Amino acid sequence: MSGLTRTLLGRFGAALQYTDFRNLWIANAFEQAGAWGLIVTRGILIYDETESSLLVGAATFAAMAPLFVIPPVVGVLADRMDRRTILSWTYGVNTAQNLVMLFLAAAGLLEVWMIVAFSGLNGVARAAQLPTAQAMSASLVPRENLLNALSLQASTQHGSRLVGPGIVTPLVAGFGAPVGFLACAVFYVIGWWKVTQLSRREPAASLGHQGFVANFIGGLSYVYVRPVLRFMMVLALVHCGLTMAFESLLPTFSHEKLTGDASGFGTLLMGVGAGAFVASLFVGGIQTSMARGNVMIAAGVMSGLGQVVLSFTSVLWLATFAAALMGAAQAGFMTMSQAVTQSIAADEFRGRVASLNTLGLGGIMATMNLFNGSLEDQFGATGLLFWEGVIFAAIVLLSLLAVTGRRVYGRAPALEASAA
Repeated sequence: MSGLTRTLLGRFGAALQYTDFRNLWIANAFEQAGAWGLIVTRGILIYDETESSLLVGAATFAAMAPLFVIPPVVGVLADRMDRRTILSWTYGVNTAQNLVMLFLAAAGLLEVWMIVAFSGLNGVARAAQLPTAQAMSASLVPRENLLNALSLQASTQHGSRLVGPGIVTPLVAGFGAPVGFLACAVFYVIGWWKVTQLSRREPAASLGHQGFVANFIGGLSYVYVRPVLRFMMVLALVHCGLTMAFESLLPTFSHEKLTGDASGFGTLLMGVGAGAFVASLFVGGIQTSMARGNVMIAAGVMSGLGQVVLSFTSVLWLATFAAALMGAAQAGFMTMSQAVTQSIAADEFRGRVASLNTLGLGGIMATMNLFNGSLEDQFGATGLLFWEGVIFAAIVLLSLLAVTGRRVYGRAPALEASAA
């Protein structure tokens, strides 16, 4: 291995030296590829059968709606029991539901309402998996490697938008939805296998003596009394609602402005994933608080403006480039926000902090996907993409006026533990 390679790995892949984190990282990569491949398979199948953005949005909402309910429960469990066990169950459930849809689709029995129902089951498992994996990642590496660990996990989450749709889209186009479901099931099985290789880790013993409600309220109080943590979670909530709830709009945008059908949907998601993958790796090498703040501001503004650029495109290659720009900005912003929240949180609260984050972010994305899908007929996919992007870019710039905002961006002394 050359000196340059060692230097790059030491800076951008430092967390991979820890075996448990490496296994979790690989498991997460395959799980995320399966999840995004499933989004593409569902979206193309429903739109081809109905040409309805509302029904695509309904399936996306069903997949995200459990984020309103499941994370608080799982957050407490993730702080009270072995997180590996929770992950194993989530991978198993998602493998099973993909196999059932495979057989129903192959037999010609899979109807839209069934897809929506299975989307809900998929959402329950993902709503349990996301906060558990985030909390576990933060506990597997030293604090000085936390940002690198979270950026590597983000690279799998966002890069899977490239890998999952990149593999599944041509399979669905060439062989039909059953093969797409099969590919997703294979991704989940490989991820489950890597989860089984994780070491068992016992939670903090003191939590087991408290009631469930007391544990959950303790997590809420923990976030509420920390201004930087509270501000970052609210800003990330707005970010996800305005710039990351676009799945229900892209099939129509592709049909009306790009390819004449929904096939551009998968290509656009691949563009988002490619940009996000590169950005999330880059973020892991940032080492100063001022640099982190500058990147967060730039990424927030570009999350909005990238969506504006996408709304003006009319050819697929340019739209894919705009989607990559949008994905890079989203990944940079969200990775930084997770680093801030997880570095402030003590390990015995990380499951609940991650679950509250997932609850808010997933809930707003579910709601906005349904909202966007219902408004598309009146205002058009192009108009919604444009105005939501403009609004968020303005919010980021205005947040610099708040004292807590300047603390988040490294422009004023922090009142809480600095972000790792």
